[in-house]
Amino acid sequence: MKGTIDKTLDELERSGNFRSIPRGVRCPDVVDFTSNDYLGLGFREDLRREFYSRNDVVSMQFSSSASRLLAMNQMSFTRFESFLSELYGGREALVFNSGYHANTGLVSALSAKNTVIIADRLVHASIIDGIKLGGCRFERFRHNDMAHLSKLAKKVVAEGMTPLIIAESVYSMDGDYADIEALAEIKRNCPGAILYIDEAHAVGVEGMHGLGLCRSSKAFDDIDIIVGTLGKALASVGAYAIMKGRLKDFAVNKARSFIFSTALPPINIEWSRFIIEKCLDMDAERSHLRIIGHRLSEIFASHGIETPASHIQPFVVGNPKLAVELSAELFNEGFNVLPIRTPTVPPGTDRLRLSLSAALSVEDIEKFGVVFAKVLKKFDL
Repeated sequence: MKGTIDKTLDELERSGNFRSIPRGVRCPDVVDFTSNDYLGLGFREDLRREFYSRNDVVSMQFSSSASRLLAMNQMSFTRFESFLSELYGGREALVFNSGYHANTGLVSALSAKNTVIIADRLVHASIIDGIKLGGCRFERFRHNDMAHLSKLAKKVVAEGMTPLIIAESVYSMDGDYADIEALAEIKRNCPGAILYIDEAHAVGVEGMHGLGLCRSSKAFDDIDIIVGTLGKALASVGAYAIMKGRLKDFAVNKARSFIFSTALPPINIEWSRFIIEKCLDMDAERSHLRIIGHRLSEIFASHGIETPASHIQPFVVGNPKLAVELSAELFNEGFNVLPIRTPTVPPGTDRLRLSLSAALSVEDIEKFGVVFAKVLKKFDL
């Protein structure tokens, strides 16, 4: 066993794919382009003070000490899930411990014998792991290729099987958007199909009141499951699923990640409800995020690099060692941009992923543009 471990680690080092946990020290002189804190709420002391002033924090539980199916105190959860239900038009809501728990639990639970999962090729690893755990047949359609998806879905229906179509609204490593209406139309043309959309990187940022692209879509009624995360733009922890019909009851009874996990601490649930209430009115932060996203995209375009004008923008270099070297050089110049390598992205698409926050200024983006041009010249790119 030791030989296998050493061999694996040696190979990772040779290929430039060896990982280590970052130092985790805040450097005030370094601009951070790695955080998923898209609204810049993670270090907002004013929000924490308001939360403390409005709540008797000492009396709140710092541990649930049991799973949701066993815990005695459910008040924080039921209030929060009812609040989410109101925001999403009366649909049932269920809180999970993380986006990973939500996707692995729900996808594996939905993997029935008569189901064929058809997922976008670039969906989260948690969805892929859920597919593997479920063990049912699955297909992967080319990224955002609706014609390919339609062809696969119609084939599944013709075989007498049920398609479970899975996509993301904003893709975590590319920053581009799914066509929600097109996905819904394909679902409508496939009797019995289920449409599942992960909004992990859209909630808080996109759509009316930051509730994601699905809630604002004309096709909202056609989406069966929406997964939102609390640990990114919403500066909390955990995730939630918004579900039609009796899908919540199904998840409570069949999603193993929900059934067998100690629930999140009630104090975190109270904070999540508080922060979403605040987020609903943060149009100014969302507008600023769009402004700096457009400016960064313009800077990349000036160097012949095409990126989406969103809060996630990749610079694909295609070589893991080069990605690491570029990251180190940018850090020395005052910008923290970490390399993204296999298996997070497909081989040959290794990149720097720039993740924007409303806490960044236009001046930060302009300074990055100057440094980026300097680094490109140094590396002859």
